[in-house]
Amino acid sequence: MAKKRNKRGNNRDERASFIVDMFREFPDNKFSLKHLAAASGGADRDGRTMTFAIVRQLMEDGFVEEVARSKYRLSRSAMPRYEGVVRSCTPGALYVEVEDLESDVYVARRNGGGALEGDKVQIVVARRSRSGELEGTIVAVTERSTRPYVGTAQLTTNSIFVTPDTRRLGCDIYLPRKYYSKVEEGDKVLVRVIDWPEGERLPHGELLDILGKAGDNDTEMHAILAEFDLPYRFEREVLRAANSIDEGITSEEIARRRDMRDRITFTIDPADAKDFDDALSLHKLSEGVWEVGVHIADVTHYVESGSVVDNEAVERATSVYLVDRTIPMLPERLSNELCSLRPNEDKLCFSAVFTINENLDIIDEWFGRTVIHSNRRFTYEEAQAVIEGGEGDFRQEILTLNTLAQGLRKERFKHGAIAFERDEIRFKLDSKGAPIGVYTKVQKESNQLIEEFMLLANRRVAEFCAHRVSNGRKVPRPMVFRVHDEPSEEKLERFREFAMRFGHYFKATKGRAIAKEMNKLLGGIAGRAEANAITTLAVRSMAKAVYTTDNIGHYGLAFPYYTHFTSPIRRYPDMMVHRLLASYLAGAKTADKRQLESLALHSTEREIVASEAERASIKYKMAEFMKDRIGEEFDGVVSGLTEWGVYVELDETHVEGMAFLRDIDSDDYYRFDEARYEVVGRSSGIRLTLGSRVRVRVKGVDMNRRTLDFKLLL
Repeated sequence: MAKKRNKRGNNRDERASFIVDMFREFPDNKFSLKHLAAASGGADRDGRTMTFAIVRQLMEDGFVEEVARSKYRLSRSAMPRYEGVVRSCTPGALYVEVEDLESDVYVARRNGGGALEGDKVQIVVARRSRSGELEGTIVAVTERSTRPYVGTAQLTTNSIFVTPDTRRLGCDIYLPRKYYSKVEEGDKVLVRVIDWPEGERLPHGELLDILGKAGDNDTEMHAILAEFDLPYRFEREVLRAANSIDEGITSEEIARRRDMRDRITFTIDPADAKDFDDALSLHKLSEGVWEVGVHIADVTHYVESGSVVDNEAVERATSVYLVDRTIPMLPERLSNELCSLRPNEDKLCFSAVFTINENLDIIDEWFGRTVIHSNRRFTYEEAQAVIEGGEGDFRQEILTLNTLAQGLRKERFKHGAIAFERDEIRFKLDSKGAPIGVYTKVQKESNQLIEEFMLLANRRVAEFCAHRVSNGRKVPRPMVFRVHDEPSEEKLERFREFAMRFGHYFKATKGRAIAKEMNKLLGGIAGRAEANAITTLAVRSMAKAVYTTDNIGHYGLAFPYYTHFTSPIRRYPDMMVHRLLASYLAGAKTADKRQLESLALHSTEREIVASEAERASIKYKMAEFMKDRIGEEFDGVVSGLTEWGVYVELDETHVEGMAFLRDIDSDDYYRFDEARYEVVGRSSGIRLTLGSRVRVRVKGVDMNRRTLDFKLLL
């Protein structure tokens, strides 16, 4: 080995090649001349002289840079640079998505260059780690993300330090107090990072809004919206535009529509609903044959494409439903007044009218604009009372529609629809929005009555719009579909293994047989302890429904064509479908598919964000409900597992929290077996998996993180 080094040391080219390779192999290392000389062939006087000359030439070439006195490192400019986006952050690391690379690049926080989630960056990829993942260094932040952070303000004489609610940032944000004199100690604020100067311990930010005092209900709900970059108010320009819309219904407008004001019509909605965007009508045509009208608020009559209000609806894409409030897609002037199908008022609708017999055959269908007059506003509870008792307003119409709806429901499941029925928790709130009770939302026949006719309208509109007939042939035309793909084999296999642990066998592997087998399994576990855990994992094994112009059908509903037509007050895709339907009814042959796909993708993304915000509000109320119950003990089931602990859902309230393995009072050692998806006690052999029955004590509540800490009592 020594002979090889000496030989290399006597050859300048070999020594130079070796040194270059060292810098390339260890791009983050800082090498001294003595180290380089010794490694490349010898550190005697001649070797050090030759090494210094080589390094000096590499510095002149821009390949090496001096980073400290007589310490050298591969120059950042010598590495290939990539453009990327920081997709996720933890206190210790960042992950950068680079379009030209096969996987995200891991960046240690010390090499992060002050970058944060959402920032566009330049990155050099230095190596692969032992695990095979790409590692790199961020050399520049080229564009700061505009994403806001919600946090609580702490004041000193000259500074404001904002502690973000999210753990992802891993540090406070600094604001100069002299610019923001209205901020008070303990305020919940909305800030944005504008810079992270080199050498500074904290990023510098700017104040966007003061949300209110931390802990106040309105403040916390606004904080959740702000965290997910969701609007919590309308701009004045949008409100002015909405308030200027004419509410009058002229005789000329009625003449252009099908007048259905003589039909018995009513709405069925939750008791606290204010926007009634769908109504049903029933008219008997002959014995065993009825005309059923599904009437949907004609939002696009009032909202012109490209208008101020429409642009705002595009941006929001959906209404957001937090525990204690609705953040509407449209201003109240539209959602609760002009477009709300309130009783005893003439209203403009877009309708799907079906002629249907007692065998559930669709004899005829008609789509178009109508004018209706709702005779009655029912709550779900009121309609259910009519169904169960057979008495009440419009009893015959409700009972007939319910019979038809139950028939449609039976047919749907017969053809392979999947019946996912999980417990949904709701909170009883006091006048200040604080939770004083928890209850489970129950789906009854009145809910199913509305659901089945909305599904009918959605699928028939989708099928009508999907094709036009030309010379006896069906010609596809652009349409916005709501699609749901088949489950992946990998997720299905994981679900199958899990179900088997409870003694339930799931044999199907592909096609409609999966749905049939799933319904059989879910029906068989109803009421059992493991029902919610198995149903939850069954839902997770399924693909996510999305909006797109490329139709693949809706697997979960077992419909070859499906769209969203029935809720234009709260979903922008429904407004898109209304405009497409109107256009095709008027004789148009096609539409701009590229634009439709772009809007469909945006709507899917906003729907996901809205769902995350809704879950965050539920978690906050869970934490708030339990903060006065610290020290109390409850029974529950394991609802999730990680390497550091288990999630437990309490039986009585369905509130969920985390029990850390390190907190278990035991001489045993518990570890997470990822392959078997269970936590195992090394000495005791105790095994915990999804659905395991456990008892826990409430250990702590973190309102800012919206988390609950439990202690397992084993």
